[in-house]
Amino acid sequence: MDISLVPPHLAGDGAFLTATTDLVNRVYADAEKGLWREGAERTSPDELAGVVQAGELAVARLDGHVVGAVRVRRLDSGEGEFGMLVADPDHRGIGLGRRLVDFAEGWAREQGATTMRLELLVPREWDHPVKEFLRGWYTHAGYRPVRRGSLADDYPALAPLLATPCDFVIYHKPLSA
Repeated sequence: MDISLVPPHLAGDGAFLTATTDLVNRVYADAEKGLWREGAERTSPDELAGVVQAGELAVARLDGHVVGAVRVRRLDSGEGEFGMLVADPDHRGIGLGRRLVDFAEGWAREQGATTMRLELLVPREWDHPVKEFLRGWYTHAGYRPVRRGSLADDYPALAPLLATPCDFVIYHKPLSA
């Protein structure tokens, strides 16, 4: 398995963008079932093209096929952040998610970050089984909740797309050298 940043020139590759967007949307449709109104999608080819152009998308390839992805970036605060973490359901159980997170953390260290951050969208009034799994998975990987934010306050354009009231929990993990 190879994990690497996507070269910015692939921001113009329609086939790559469509396939990767489809993977992200397919994984999130299952992982966030019940959180969003019908028809809401996690990303679009245009949005993903901007992420690729910015040098913020890493993909995992197995036998030449994209089987996972993660967005990495350095925040103005100096923290590293990862998001849009996806593993193809046909390739789960082989450590793909862990390897993508390891890649993201290594990337952040190379950028001089001493803290890694992630945001986990969670329903406010009920427990979502996938979100509960992820909470435990991230905690086991060393991430700790540091703040709970309101999706409506921090991402007002997304709030009307929600099917249920949601917040996001911000997690941090110290990065060692």
